[in-house]
Amino acid sequence: MIAGVAKGVGSFLAGIGSPVVGMASHVGGLATLLARTVRALFPPRFDLPELWRNLYKMGNQSVPIVLLTAFFVGGIMIVQAAVFVQRFGATSMVGWGAGYSVLREIGPILIALMFSGRVGSNNTAELGTMVVTEQIDGLRALSIDPIRYLIVPRILSMMIMLFLLTVLGDLVALTGAGIFGRIMIGIDLAIYYNGIVNDIGLGDLFHGLIKSVFFGGIIALNSCHFGLSVKGGAVGVGRAVNASVVGSAVGIVLGDYFLTYLLT
Repeated sequence: MIAGVAKGVGSFLAGIGSPVVGMASHVGGLATLLARTVRALFPPRFDLPELWRNLYKMGNQSVPIVLLTAFFVGGIMIVQAAVFVQRFGATSMVGWGAGYSVLREIGPILIALMFSGRVGSNNTAELGTMVVTEQIDGLRALSIDPIRYLIVPRILSMMIMLFLLTVLGDLVALTGAGIFGRIMIGIDLAIYYNGIVNDIGLGDLFHGLIKSVFFGGIIALNSCHFGLSVKGGAVGVGRAVNASVVGSAVGIVLGDYFLTYLLT
């Protein structure tokens, strides 16, 4: 009986310990990758053509999906608020409500999640394929540092482009909210505009933009880490892509909590 209890306790502890060890391994890998990336920036020696290529691939090609998402996010906000606005006649508050929520929270988070699903997963798959086909080993054989040549340009590109996409997405989301507000509940665009200009400050804008830079770094580190740690061929690439998207989403939510606490 004692042996059975001991075996059960051991199995229970093993079930708890395995995920904890795995999480610690991933956190350690992320920290190591971050340290190597920072070291590669002092002095800044990385491949500029690779940086420009990634800026185009990760930024320009993400614009349509970001604009479409942001426009209808603005519309959804008006749909949700329409009942209360009409009930209490609080049309002057619509501009403030839309601007405050979009600039500080909804815009940065939703755009980061879209960016993670499109760009982060693609980056993980690309790096994972390079690991599986031994291209990373080939770079090392040619005395080319993969961190400087591949990772640093990708991390910088994601941080820069997510910042710019957030600026563009915020503008489109606020425009969509104004258009849907005019169509659905007849809010005058001048009143909507004045609500944004008079009640929203630069601090609200910078709050969301600072978050977008950190979110870009979180997505970049997760996607590069899981891409470089692929094992097991094509199946391993698929697992890495899934882990990258999940890890980025969790990182974005946790990062949003701590950044909101620090910036408020």
